[in-house]
Amino acid sequence: MESAIATAIRTPLQPVAILFADDRPEEALQFAEGRWGCVMWLLASAAKGRAAAADRATFGCIGGGTGLGFGNRYVDWPGGTECFHRFLSTGNDDWEHGRAAAEELVDSWRRQAVEQFVEGERYVKTPELTARFVDALPFHEVPRSYVVFKPLADVAAGERPEVVVFLVDPDRLAALVVLANYARGDNEGAFIPWAAGCQSIGIYAYREARSEHPRAVIGLVDPSARAYIAKQVGRDLMTVALPFALFEEMESNVPGSFLERDTWRSLLAANPR
Repeated sequence: MESAIATAIRTPLQPVAILFADDRPEEALQFAEGRWGCVMWLLASAAKGRAAAADRATFGCIGGGTGLGFGNRYVDWPGGTECFHRFLSTGNDDWEHGRAAAEELVDSWRRQAVEQFVEGERYVKTPELTARFVDALPFHEVPRSYVVFKPLADVAAGERPEVVVFLVDPDRLAALVVLANYARGDNEGAFIPWAAGCQSIGIYAYREARSEHPRAVIGLVDPSARAYIAKQVGRDLMTVALPFALFEEMESNVPGSFLERDTWRSLLAANPR
């Protein structure tokens, strides 16, 4: 599948299609069952040309399983959901149950992850606010066996992605936000939720795909995801996840738009990537 948008903004990495499927593409990257991994690595793999996939046993981490749409996996968090609420906020070192749960992770989790479990990632101010954050998430149940990441160019005729994700720098981010609003008139064509990197390309984008007026979801505001993906794609990129109906709308609006005018061309000339 070709993209007029990708041609017009000259993306340094390939747009990535996220699809639901019952079969895994041959030679697709996939985490081993029970092994930790960041979902954003799967996105990076597809952006560089190799398909990737995850199922209900190979989503890499509990947060990744949630973000990709395999239900509310936080119920599986070591020590229970309250330990997760403390992990994302103030940590588990101030109560006996949390300390005991941490002790059980020493031999199976990475040292840094155990330290974060104990001390907290501090992304939310309190455990109570974390509980509200979790309650507000648009949990999803993927109806097929796999969530598949493919270079958009490899999407076959008859396949319909759920979402198309662009990894872009600030200039190209600006272009996608303008194009998402180009034919709307309400200035609400894109938004940035506080969310994990995988949630921004997964469950938040899936929710938008099922709305009457789907919006672009801007992501990679998660410092952990940015750190995990930096070696694969660099440090200056954000994700823009487009529900497929919005992607088609934006594709149709490239001709005649600002993407054919001198202002955009001058930005490209100064920033060819």
